Amino acid sequence: MPPQVKVVAVSKFHPTEQIREAYDAGQRLFGESRVQELVGKQQELPGDIEWHFIGSLQRNKVKQIAPFVSLIHSLDSERLMREIEKQGAACGRVIHCLLQVHIAEEETKSGFSPDECRRFLEEGSWKKCPHLQIAGMMGMATYTDEREQVHREFRLLKNLFEECKVKYFTNDAAFRELSMGMSGDYPIALEEGSTLIRVGTLIFGER
Repeated sequence: MPPQVKVVAVSKFHPTEQIREAYDAGQRLFGESRVQELVGKQQELPGDIEWHFIGSLQRNKVKQIAPFVSLIHSLDSERLMREIEKQGAACGRVIHCLLQVHIAEEETKSGFSPDECRRFLEEGSWKKCPHLQIAGMMGMATYTDEREQVHREFRLLKNLFEECKVKYFTNDAAFRELSMGMSGDYPIALEEGSTLIRVGTLIFGER
């Protein structure tokens, strides 16, 4: 694993005992996709865990994770951005988020299209959100055996990331994360420049 790459252990649906085993083995980054489950585990487990929210986030649930979440991987609308800003202000903290970009050929995946992402950054309302820090981008490739397609999709996101880094975040050291790759396709994601991989099955086994 390249040294700049971090592994987010996807612990959703797994019991706290299993998470604690991974924690005892040295893992500190854990990813959850349901707010209720995340809040429950955060209360039971050690305080130095970095909790990443990796699922689709409803605006009315932001308040519950705002006090402690380390990184939200799924910022995908202006309305969600405004709610995260509001809850960050209420907690007196800056919440780090990744822009979720839709790069797959599957309709079920959510996120900004690349052009919507460009328009969102160009429009600039994110600059008026002092309690929200855009820290990079996240995308999921199509679930397919066509390796070349997966390479293409991850490369598309990497290129968009680089383009936006130069245009909007040149002097912003916080804009550095590229979250792409899961248990099935993380080797390809690493080849294409991922800095964060989300791995569940390889750590916790099949559910």
